[in-house]
Amino acid sequence: MISKLIKGLIVEHLVQVVANEEARLNALRDLQLLDTPPSESYDRLTRLASRLLAAPVSTISLTDGDRQWFKSKVGVDLEEIPREQAPCSYAIEGGGIFVVPDLTADPRFIGSPLAEAGIRFYAGAPLFTRQGHGLGTICVVDSEPRNLREGEEEVLLDLAGMVMSQIELQNMVGRIDAVTGHANQFQMFEDLEAMARTRADTPVTALAVDVLSATRTTYTTRVLGSECMADLMKTAIRRMQDCAGNRGKVYHVDQTRCAILIEDGLLGGYEMADRIAEALGKPILCSGVPVHPDPVVGTYDFVAGEVSPRDVFRRLSNAGDDAQQAISGKARYNPASDQRNSRGFALLNDFARALEEPGQLSLAYQPRIDLLTGDRAGVEALLRWTHPELGSISPGEFVPLVEQTALARSMTEWVIAEAVKQSRTWQAAGLVLPISINASALNLDEADFAARLLAAAAAGRIEPRHLEIEFTESAVARDPDRVIEQLTALRDAGIGIAIDDFGTGYCNLAYLQKLPVSVLKIDQSFVRSLVTSAKDQMLVRTMIAMGHDLGYGIVAEGIETREAYDMLTGWGCNEGQGYFMSRPVSPRQIMETAGHRSVLTA
Repeated sequence: MISKLIKGLIVEHLVQVVANEEARLNALRDLQLLDTPPSESYDRLTRLASRLLAAPVSTISLTDGDRQWFKSKVGVDLEEIPREQAPCSYAIEGGGIFVVPDLTADPRFIGSPLAEAGIRFYAGAPLFTRQGHGLGTICVVDSEPRNLREGEEEVLLDLAGMVMSQIELQNMVGRIDAVTGHANQFQMFEDLEAMARTRADTPVTALAVDVLSATRTTYTTRVLGSECMADLMKTAIRRMQDCAGNRGKVYHVDQTRCAILIEDGLLGGYEMADRIAEALGKPILCSGVPVHPDPVVGTYDFVAGEVSPRDVFRRLSNAGDDAQQAISGKARYNPASDQRNSRGFALLNDFARALEEPGQLSLAYQPRIDLLTGDRAGVEALLRWTHPELGSISPGEFVPLVEQTALARSMTEWVIAEAVKQSRTWQAAGLVLPISINASALNLDEADFAARLLAAAAAGRIEPRHLEIEFTESAVARDPDRVIEQLTALRDAGIGIAIDDFGTGYCNLAYLQKLPVSVLKIDQSFVRSLVTSAKDQMLVRTMIAMGHDLGYGIVAEGIETREAYDMLTGWGCNEGQGYFMSRPVSPRQIMETAGHRSVLTA
C-alpha cells in the first residue's frame, strides 16, 4: 500500500515537472529571442558584467529544450552548447546564484565543452519571468578557479534584473496600449501565433466588445476629457477580465473596443457576451461622474491553428461591427457579412486605381425637366464605374464606401474635372446646360473645397453659373458653420446650391434659413408612392409650399408616371427628374436629343 502511494507521488511529481518545463519553454519561445541577431542593448550588459566582476568571459544565455544558446557574449566564440552539459541548466532550477568554483573538479561538468575550452570558474544568476519561468542566465566565467567575492552575488542578481527589464521592455514596445497599459492587437497576433504552435486544435472563443458607441465616446471625451476615457477603459477591462477568468485574456485594440480570447471556454460566445454586458451594465465613475457604458459584443468561435491571426482579428472585427447594427447589441461572425466587407475593401483598393487609369470611370447625365414646359433645365452628373474584371459596379455600392474615406476628395475632383470638360464641349457645340455635381459631407469639410471648384471652372473656361453643387442634409449636421462658409463663397461666385434628398435627413430649420441654398430636391422616396399615398401627397405639397415661401426652387426626384408628373406640376413644383422623362444617358445622347421635349419622347 505504501509503495503504491510512493509510486503515485513520484508519478504526480514527474507530471508536474513535465508541465512546468512545457510552460517554461512556451514562455521562452513566446518572447521570440532564440536565434535572433546580436543586440547592443544586451551586449552592454555582458560587457558591464565582465568589468564589474573582473571576468574575461560573460554571457546572456537562454536554455532551450536541448541546448543553451547565447544571446550575448564577451570573450567566447561558442554560439551554443548541449543543455545537459551547461551549468546554466542547473542555475535556472534554483532561486539564486549558482556557482561552480572549478568545472574540472565537478563531476557534472567534467568533459563539458566549457571545461574542454579551458573554463574553470562559473557563476550565473537565473533570468525569471514575472510568472516564475526560468529563461536562462547571465553568467561570468574565468579560466582560473575561484569564488565570488563579497558583494558580487548582489551585483550579478542586479544585472539579471536589468536583463529581464530589457526583455520586458523589448516585448512591450508596440504591443502595449499606451493609454491603459494593456496588451494591444499586435500582442494578440503574437499570442494567437503562440497558441497555434503550442496548443493547436484548441477551441477558442473570441469576443469584440465596444464599451461606448462612437457618438457617446466623442461626447464623453469632450465633456470629461481624455483622462476620463482612460479611467473608464481601465475599469471596463478589469470587469471584462473578471468575466473571462484565468483562461481568458483581454486586449485593448481601439479607443473603446477590446478583444477577448478565451481558450476552452465553458460558456458559449453568446453566454459570455451576456455576462460581459451585465458586468458593464453598472456605471463607471470618471472624475466623480457616473458614465453608463452601452456595450455591444461580437463573437467568433474558431480552432487555434486553423485560422491566421490576422484573419481571426478581421472576422472578429466584422462581428463587432455587425453587433453595432443589431438591435440586441450582439452578433456572431457571419461569413456572408464578411464577404461583403471583403468585397468593399477590394473595391476601395481598386477604385484608387480606377481614378488613375483611363476608361474605368465615366459620367452619365440625367436631365432635369421644367415641369411646365417639358424642356430640359439642366442635367445631373452621375458617376459610373466599369470594373475591368467585375463589370459595371452600382454607384449605390461603391459611392457610399468611397465617401467614408480620403478617396472622397479625389472622387469629387475627378467628377468636377470631367463635368467641366463636358460643359465646355457642349458649349462649343452650341448646347448650354447647367450641370449639377454631388458633393459629400467630407468634401464640405475641406477648407479649400470652394476654392478648388472655382479654380476648376476657371481652368475649363466655363462660367460658374453653369455649375450647381448638390449635398445632403447630413452634410450640414457635421459642421454647419464651415458648410455655410463654403457654400456662401460658391453662391457669391455664381454657382447654384441644392439640398439633395430633402426630407430624409434631420436638417435644423434654423440652419436651413441661413444656408445660401437656391434649390430643394425632394427625395424620390416621397415621390414614387405619391399617386397612392395620401400621407406622401400631404408631405410633398407641404415641402413645395414651404420651399417656395423660403424662396427656393423645388425639384422632385424619382418621377416614374404621368400621374405623378401631373400632380407635381399642379402643386407648383418647378422641375423634376425620373425615368418617366429620361434615364441617365451618355453625353452623346444628350447632344442628339438637344431641343427635344423629354416628356414627349420618354
